[in-house]
Amino acid sequence: MAGLGFLGWLGLQVQPRPFPPAFPGPGVTRTVPLPAGLPGPVDRYYRQTYGERLPVITSAVITGRATLRPVPGGPTFPARFRFIHEAGRNYRHYIEATWFGLPLLRVNEAYLDGVSRQEMPRPLPSSTGDPKGAQAANLGLWSETLWMTAVYLTDPRVRWEAVDDTTALLRVPFGQAEETYVVRFDPVTGRPAMMEVMRYQNAADEAKTLWLNLTLSWADFGGVTLPGKAAAHWLNQARPWAVFTAEQVTYNADVGEAVRGRGP
Repeated sequence: MAGLGFLGWLGLQVQPRPFPPAFPGPGVTRTVPLPAGLPGPVDRYYRQTYGERLPVITSAVITGRATLRPVPGGPTFPARFRFIHEAGRNYRHYIEATWFGLPLLRVNEAYLDGVSRQEMPRPLPSSTGDPKGAQAANLGLWSETLWMTAVYLTDPRVRWEAVDDTTALLRVPFGQAEETYVVRFDPVTGRPAMMEVMRYQNAADEAKTLWLNLTLSWADFGGVTLPGKAAAHWLNQARPWAVFTAEQVTYNADVGEAVRGRGP
């Protein structure tokens, strides 16, 4: 039993190979002026990130590796991931949790035209078209937009509101309604350290749970400082259920087919 336990533990120490590079895009070819009248911490963050002009981003492909706990209190699995976004509209996630670097659990989930789809291996639950799943997926889309952070200013449906010198509210669309993040900026770096929002954790839940998106480190992607490592943490759990490390971010590729596909 001890030997089997050690073998199981050993398999979880092996990191998977990264996915092949994402299909290339033309990159950012158009910019617009930074808008005036932004809340103080928001204005400072965007000026240090982009300067006076913002890139116009229509799509993004975020590729990297992660650690996941599919079951609260269970083991942590190494993983690799690819997130494909039509900015502010649709996304698809493909994630492989691995053991000895080999796929053990594959996740295909998407949020397309306001409808969520989650395909999980049994015994984990799968769903399509669940309204609470759509609310959760919409927040997943807007949380990951931090890797294309200019979209928070170039999408006319998104609004920032002032709170204080290190905090602002971020209003994002959800159908005909809105969802609200509390965004807390690091007083030293000026960058977003945490985004808080109320999200449905499971389809059967009557009430939402506070969901925390934590930026653990920052990295350079094509001359722009973006999250290098980020964690997703439910307030009712002791530890983050996922930590994502971005290794490549590709902008403005034609992802119309890929976002509606399967696999990496």
